Amino acid sequence: MNSHTLESAPVTPRLEVDRLTVKFGGLTAVDDVSFDVQPSEVVALIGPNGAGKTTVFNAVCSLLRCAGDIKIDGSPVPRQTPKLSKLGLSRTLQGLGLFSSMTVRENVVLPLAGGPTSEAEAAADAQLEQLNLLHLADRLVSELSYPDRKRVALARSLATDPKLLLLDEPAGGLGAEDIAALSDTIRDVAASGRSVLLVEHHVDFVMALADRIVVLDFGRVIARGTPDEIRTDPRVEEAYLGVTAANGDAS
Repeated sequence: MNSHTLESAPVTPRLEVDRLTVKFGGLTAVDDVSFDVQPSEVVALIGPNGAGKTTVFNAVCSLLRCAGDIKIDGSPVPRQTPKLSKLGLSRTLQGLGLFSSMTVRENVVLPLAGGPTSEAEAAADAQLEQLNLLHLADRLVSELSYPDRKRVALARSLATDPKLLLLDEPAGGLGAEDIAALSDTIRDVAASGRSVLLVEHHVDFVMALADRIVVLDFGRVIARGTPDEIRTDPRVEEAYLGVTAANGDAS
């Protein structure tokens, strides 16, 4: 038997973004951005408005022309992808994107392959039950409170069983109780083996939830690290956290 200690094989990142650059005409919206998200990890993108956070999301989803490399589980993301679920990727939107004239169940069934079959409805109901929404399954989305609509949007994103979940301002518009419940849900999602990348302005929520944080300013990464490292980074304090503290919110 070999007496040398065997080193464990390196873990392939769930998401790897390398030297990502996005330009709109003469404007460089994202400039040489690199970061990764590991399996079962929650990573947050934060920064002032206009820092490039949503542009990074759109590039990961192949919605924008960009330079650099984007990989999921080690495989390059095609520049034009017809369906995110084929990549094991799902995303929520700031505007939720729900159909208000449809029921909760119908909204969650929509992204599932094969349409509204009995199997798809059963899968949707299972996801709704996990998020304590099953009692609302037959209600129209238009009848729901805003926090419940956000939970439905999350259920719809999880229904395809993604490997990587992109959350765009998930805590926006929520009260303290709903934010605490959302944190628990996202931790459960990560514990199940999925990875989470989120954009968020609610700093306290991010600091309590994220494993690592990437801070953008004017399209560039100015800091990355654990919440404790970010909290004490003078560059972040100057560019973002000081503004947040002064205003009480960064949204």
